[in-house]
Parts: sequence; C-alpha cells; structure tokens
Amino acid sequence: MSENEKKTVKIKLERHLWPDEMRQRQRRRQVSALMIASLAVVFIVGFLLGGTLHPVSSSSGVGSPANTGKFAQGKLDSIYSIMKNEWYFGKDDENLEQDLIDSALYGMSSSALDPHTTYMSAEQTLAFSTAIDNNFVGIGIQYNASGPKIVTRVFVDSPAYQAGVQVGDILLKADGQVLTDLPSDEVADLVRGEAGTEVELEVLRNNEPVTMKIIRGEVNNTVYGEMLDDTLGYLEIISFGSTTGMECERYLKMMSEQGLQHLILDLRDNGGGYLDALVSVSSLFLPEDTLIMTQEYKDGRRVESHTTAGQLENIQGIVILINGDTASASEVLTLALKEQREDVTLVGTQSYGKGSVQVQRPFADGSVLKYTNSRWLSPNEEWINGTGITPDEIVELPPVMQTTASSFMLEETERYTQDQVSEHVASAQKALSFLGYAVNRTDGYLDTSTSQALRQYQSEHNLEASGELDAATLQSLVFGVRYSWSMDKSVDNQLQKAVSILHGE
Repeated sequence: MSENEKKTVKIKLERHLWPDEMRQRQRRRQVSALMIASLAVVFIVGFLLGGTLHPVSSSSGVGSPANTGKFAQGKLDSIYSIMKNEWYFGKDDENLEQDLIDSALYGMSSSALDPHTTYMSAEQTLAFSTAIDNNFVGIGIQYNASGPKIVTRVFVDSPAYQAGVQVGDILLKADGQVLTDLPSDEVADLVRGEAGTEVELEVLRNNEPVTMKIIRGEVNNTVYGEMLDDTLGYLEIISFGSTTGMECERYLKMMSEQGLQHLILDLRDNGGGYLDALVSVSSLFLPEDTLIMTQEYKDGRRVESHTTAGQLENIQGIVILINGDTASASEVLTLALKEQREDVTLVGTQSYGKGSVQVQRPFADGSVLKYTNSRWLSPNEEWINGTGITPDEIVELPPVMQTTASSFMLEETERYTQDQVSEHVASAQKALSFLGYAVNRTDGYLDTSTSQALRQYQSEHNLEASGELDAATLQSLVFGVRYSWSMDKSVDNQLQKAVSILHGE
C-alpha cells in the first residue's frame, strides 16, 4: 500500500449533492444528479495489476469464507475480461478499461442502507473538495444576474473589497469592454482571470462612473456577513470548508466593532463539510471545552468533539435559519447551540436529517473512497438521522421560491393562451403574485386575471403585451424574482421573522 493510500484525510459531515447522489437523480430524470458508488479495494487489485483470473466453477465449493472470496474475485475478473474483450459497445468507449473499473467501484459501494458512501474518481474528488471550499480566483463580488449588473455582495478582504467596490455599484466595463448587455456568465469570464493579473473595473455609483484597478486573487467565500442595523448582524455560512472558521471569525469581529449584539445565523442550504471547520465555528459561540457532538463507531467506541477557545461574549441572542437542505455539520452546529445556549431560536422548515459521518480513503491515482465510519449524536444524545430538526417557528418560503426549476423552462415555440392549463402557467402566476401583480389563482389555469396581469407585466418590461405566456415572458419573470430576492430583504419572510424575534416584536 502506497503512502497516498494509507489513511483518511479529512472527516466530512456533509449533505451536498455529491457524486453518489448525482447518479441516483439522473436515473430518476430530475434536474440535478447523483452517483451511487463504490467498492472494497481487495476486489480490484487484480484489475489494477492487469491480471485476469479464469471463472471458478460451482463445483469448487463456495461455502467457506475463503472459497467465497475466491469465487467472487474470479467472477469479477471474468466479467471484466468479457466486457473488455467481447462487449460490442466497448468499441465506442475510448477509456474502456478505466470506465469498467470505475463502474465496478461505483457498483460495489452502492447500498440502500447508506446513500452517502461512494467511490469518487480523481475528477469527482476535485469537484467534491471545490464544492465544500467554494473558492475561486477573481475579485470577490456577487452581482445580479439579470438587468443591470448590480453588485449585491463584496466579500471581506477580497481584492474588490480592498479596491473599494461597494454593494449597489453597477458594473459598466471590464478592461474597457461594456458589460451592460452581456449574459452573467460572460461577465464572470471577463472579471475572473489568473491570480496576480489586473482588471480595470468601471462601475456606476451615485450616477457617476468610478474606475478601479483590481489585482485578481484567490477568494474564499464560504461565509458572508453584514450588519442589518446598529445591533443586528447577519452571518450566512454556505458550507464548512477549509477556511470557514477564519472567515466566520473575521466577519464576526468586524461586525462586533460595529456594535453587534444579536445575530441571524443563516444555515439554509448548507450541506455540511469538514469537522475541523465545525469545531472552529462552534468555538465562536460556545465556551471553551463545550461538547459539540459525540461520534459512535461500529465497535461501540465513542469519541467526543469539544470547542476550543475563542467565544465572542458580545452576542446575546441568536436566530438560526434552517430548511430542508440544512444537513450534517450544519445540523450539528444547530443542535450544539440550541441545546447549550438559552438565547437561540430556530426559524424556517424541517432540516434534512443526516446523522452519519463520512471519511475519505485516498488512492495514488487521486481517486477516493468516501465511506460512513460513524454516526453522530447531539450533546443531549439526540440522533436526528432521517427525521431532521424541527424549528421553533415554522415559516415556509413564498410559493415561488419552492417551485421546481423545470417549471420555469419553456421551449421557444411554446405558448399558453387563456383557458389553458400548465405547470408553467402556475409558476408564472406565483412569480407575478410575488412581484406584486394581481392574480386570483396559482393553480396553472390561465384565467382572465392571469392574462391581465401578464399583459401588465409585459407592457412594463418591453415585452409583447399579448396577455399570453411565452418563453421570453417566463424567463423575464424568473429574472424578476431573482432580482427581488437578492436586492430586497423584505421579501425573505424567514429572515424577516428572525429580525422581528431579535427585535422583541
């Protein structure tokens, strides 16, 4: 066994859409995808060394464990040889040998008992780590994807932050190229680039153009924070990546200098991440040596995780926002704070309910076996696997924010007229209602009120005022909802509930 194959690297407590999940969702023909995976290494040693075993006949006797292992190894190698040399469609696969091995690995580790154990190729392993760390090389801003490219976030200590870019700035040019009418992905391509290179960014601020020269660099953005008023702060943790503890501390100390007393901790859609990041973040909210969670292993061993030094004493009141995609490490943090602080309130919807811990066993080719090695229990010995965490205040998001992406997609030639029924019409009705237009129903029936609302919206947005639903109108409605959600915190009813609780209302 090589040095790279010896031991686990980092403990993961996650509920991201990893490769194991991708394959499953592809089979069900849903929008995102999930791959169910993998295999014990002993069964593929023959493949990796290029050896081929002959079939073992049933007369060999497969009753004993040793013979059963030999029989299984023989079958695997025989199937590999047949697929490699005789499978007709193998001629169409340029990487047949590697794909056969990967397929065996994926299949061996798939289990209805544990959807979180999976083999990952080198490419999938890199994507996995990148998803958790959520880092990139650029300038460190987020901007509205539709209409004017308005900056909605500037990450602290990023190149853009250092250069003076502000929330509300409108992106005009990058290195002299006009950005106004470009799609958001093309804008991103122009603004991003190699670390150490310069981009000249022109923005519109208070109706005056402002030009800044920014040196691109690596941006860590697993966390975002800002003050909502004189004493109330907002901290969103997107995932528990390698730099999350440092990012949280940086934002919290910055907000503390601005008068932070109460905090909204947003863990919505946070699928988890690294255990060491969880410990670092928990230590900012709990006294030193406080129990965070207990891991219980197959052999009955129990290992506790405790906080280190660093609690911020000025925070006297926390509301944690959770939803159905709040999972694993974010659920650990939620329960650790809820069970051990008297000033914590949970708002939102039921969390995912992932009570297992995965570790990675890396191999020399960059691939990894990610497997479950324990379950975790809260400080009060609660195991939320499959059930999740129930908020103190259940608040559903607006209906349009719960709508599937596919229902907002229309073919160019598709059109719905009055008295027709469609899920696309239902999505348009929810979007219109969210944006303040008068509709009498949201069940997908295009009645007179819907037609009138569509006509009004189309007239106000330079679209064909037909009162019918076409692809251009539906796409414009999607952009309108996204813009409103990113720019207007008043439409986030879960966030507003948190604000009212912390204000004592």
